[in-house]
Amino acid sequence: MFSPEGPSLRELAVQALSSVQRGYDLLAPKFDATPFRTPDAVLDATASALQRMGPFGTGLDLCCGTGAGIGVLQRVCRERVTGADFSAGMLAVARRRVRGAGPPVDLVRADARALPFGPAFDLVVSFGAFGHFLPSERPRLFAQVRSVLRPGGRFVFPVAAPARPGSPEYWMLLGFDAVMRVRNAVWRPPFVMYYRTMPFGALRRELSGAGFRVRLQPLPEFGRRADGSPRVRLVVATRPQDR
Repeated sequence: MFSPEGPSLRELAVQALSSVQRGYDLLAPKFDATPFRTPDAVLDATASALQRMGPFGTGLDLCCGTGAGIGVLQRVCRERVTGADFSAGMLAVARRRVRGAGPPVDLVRADARALPFGPAFDLVVSFGAFGHFLPSERPRLFAQVRSVLRPGGRFVFPVAAPARPGSPEYWMLLGFDAVMRVRNAVWRPPFVMYYRTMPFGALRRELSGAGFRVRLQPLPEFGRRADGSPRVRLVVATRPQDR
């Protein structure tokens, strides 16, 4: 994170004391050099799984950031791809970097909780964005996603298995969340970024409550833990066909 290409400690401090939107506007030019960007291995594994499900017509990358996930959609969608994010700075970087063969790409500045689309998409993906939504906001977010999907459309995103209690990863994530909660208790505007993995049970309930049929699909590229459970799963939430 503190490499010459990434943000300095001072820059990160300024960003962390901003709002989420302003923080990402500031971080955008160096975002792809931070650990916050979704790794290519996750993007490639998701694309491979989607290729087996597809092809799709139109796709939306929700909270697209600098556009890493748009390349996934370009590989599996035939008609048009849209990226939506509320950070103008992140979208500016995406406009410079989104290239390659595939369908045309639109980039739209929008809040994921109030999307400016009708039911126009066959596929919605999202990578690494849900830590920016409080649990109380997720039902509204998932309802918005359902509203922009055509009947039979899918909402797909990868989720890593929760860190085991007592593991170094567990304590790191717990400490990060604790720092963010203290920061938000004493400083305004709030900066919502909590990276502890969402429990699968809660995800199922919230997506089902928004009207999706939900299944969890292991991503075999990442193997399994000692107890045999997948290290990374793909959440596949389908909007049922209208009757």
